Amino acid sequence: MVAKTLKGLEAVLADELRALGAKNVEPGRRMVAFEGDLELLYKANLCCRTALRILKPFYSFEASDADELYEHVKSFDWGSLLTLAKTFSIDIVVNSDTFTHSRFATYRVKDAIVDWFVDRYGSDKRPRVRLDDADVRINVHIHDRTVTLSLDSSGESLHKRGWRVAQTEAPINEVLAAGILLLAGYDGSQPLLDPMCGSGTFLVEAAMIAANINPGVYRKNFSFEHWPDFDAELFDRLWNDDSAERDPAQPIMGADISPAAVDIARRNLRAAGVAKYVDLQCRAMSQWEEAPAPQGMIVTNPPYGERISAPDMDALYEGIGDRLKHVFVDWHAWIIGYHEEYFRKIGLAPSTKIELLNGSLECQLREYIIFAGTKRDFRAAGGRIKEIR
Repeated sequence: MVAKTLKGLEAVLADELRALGAKNVEPGRRMVAFEGDLELLYKANLCCRTALRILKPFYSFEASDADELYEHVKSFDWGSLLTLAKTFSIDIVVNSDTFTHSRFATYRVKDAIVDWFVDRYGSDKRPRVRLDDADVRINVHIHDRTVTLSLDSSGESLHKRGWRVAQTEAPINEVLAAGILLLAGYDGSQPLLDPMCGSGTFLVEAAMIAANINPGVYRKNFSFEHWPDFDAELFDRLWNDDSAERDPAQPIMGADISPAAVDIARRNLRAAGVAKYVDLQCRAMSQWEEAPAPQGMIVTNPPYGERISAPDMDALYEGIGDRLKHVFVDWHAWIIGYHEEYFRKIGLAPSTKIELLNGSLECQLREYIIFAGTKRDFRAAGGRIKEIR
């Protein structure tokens, strides 16, 4: 199988899959290949916080042109996956000098599947193509001349958890938020604060991690439920198993300067059933005069000056640095950002830099270890600053 993810989260997703019992786990570029049984396929969809979709390859071949692509696809036994009553869709990814027009390749694959049914049942007998909410979703990956057809077991992208009922402008992707928390080492054993929480994505994902709630339990359906081999009894058992859930051991806190954002965050927390685990308030970053705990973790996504901005972006980032240095001593702060000049306004040296993609923006996740005194004194006392990677 293949689990798709975002740039920079491949190693985190690989660890998630290993924890579920996956074998031969091999991270790649925005994906992780792995092996497992039907139960693992269901678990990967239900439990992986950093997967976008889970693909199950079923047919691979070499093709040198569109006609050869058509003939190979048509030679497959489509009756094993589709019926006349089912709808299907095609998602295609092309990285090839041979196939330069992905839309044309999509049409040829679609024609081959339809013609397979027409040849057997007549010209008016064919499964319908449906762009949204198709019963069977077929993923086509073309690399050079190698074509791989996979069943998309997830359906809608897994970042669409199902708990989001409202959002502020440009909310962070749920998979990216969960990935950042896991990259930061968050497991619920330390206090967590997002002082610029927006619509509350970090807070919801952190609460689910701390309470060990599977992210897939909010979704209404998965594509594998339409497959011929769907095991409803097995899936129901996995979906209903909440035996590993727990109450978070440490506080989860959020704040935002915008009352509207706080209201939206609260609605999302309630929809996810985790509002009782999160302390939420309307408060500007500059209003933090005392840390809520002696030690803890800050994870936040401040405005970049792109889709969301502040009246004075320099002052915003300078204020972040000031609060970190003077209020959050002995905390670790993880900040995702886009502009180097704004990062510099924080006025602190990052201990870790990780390249991530936030939408179309090439961003960095930076960790700041906040300590009193000089770096030399910090190290002399046994403190350790990670190497930048």
